[in-house]
Amino acid sequence: MREKKIYKVTFIGSIVNLVLLIFKFIAGILGNSAAMTADAVHSLSDFISDIIVVFFIKISSKPEDKNHDYGHGKYETLATVFIGVILLLVSMGVGISSIKTIIDFINGEAIIKPEKIAIIAAIVSIFSKEILFQYSIRVGKKINSQVVIANAWHHRSDALSSLGTTIGIGGAYFLGNNWVILDPIAAIVVSILILKVAISLIVPSLEDLLEKSLSDEIENKILATVLRVPEIFDPHDLRTRRIGSYYAIELHVRMYGNISLNAVDEKVKQIEKELKDQFGPRTHIAIHVEPL
Repeated sequence: MREKKIYKVTFIGSIVNLVLLIFKFIAGILGNSAAMTADAVHSLSDFISDIIVVFFIKISSKPEDKNHDYGHGKYETLATVFIGVILLLVSMGVGISSIKTIIDFINGEAIIKPEKIAIIAAIVSIFSKEILFQYSIRVGKKINSQVVIANAWHHRSDALSSLGTTIGIGGAYFLGNNWVILDPIAAIVVSILILKVAISLIVPSLEDLLEKSLSDEIENKILATVLRVPEIFDPHDLRTRRIGSYYAIELHVRMYGNISLNAVDEKVKQIEKELKDQFGPRTHIAIHVEPL
């Protein structure tokens, strides 16, 4: 069911992205707008990221096997890194091209005034991508999917870039030839917004791949959940990490040394149930029991 929801939200996003990137490229070329062409490239990166999501989710949804004792969840994190890298490259390309245009303008080279079709395309993009963001972020949080949430922010970054594009193209169109430089300036703003989103995706995903521990807030919740189980004392040596969309939790606890092995097993199962109720059924849990 989780996989189907990811495919559904990604498929809807890819269709919208495909239509938008074609429309934006046409509007950018016919409308003589560098900012709109840059926005079209951004939409192209959205479409590519949708393809990456579909490819990697199929792998990350596979269960544990002989060569992957902890499952394939890290593939989802890797997909998020790829999306971030694509955004980073798009940001650099758009920024360098726009800076070159501004330098040429300062040196006396003329910039063609953008046309109305570029403004229309930008406005359409703002509304469609914001709707996609709201839909995707809601689904991503509901099914706890890193890559869907990452893709949702990709949609939001496209909406924000289209907002900057609208301002730049509108200024260049309505204020006259002396203000046509607003179009490449808007493209630079777009590149900065894309860069910010790229970094926000790459950094935490790399931290997960490098086995960074979960936040103090989550670890404190884990300890509090364990201590709610009666006759469990002194949870310690807690080790945590994220594996794709779920957590891995390993810790030691102490119990009275005179109770039976069956009683110990029941308590451990109760701890596992409490943690899975709190953090999801796929949570990986390993508990070592020591005598008090």
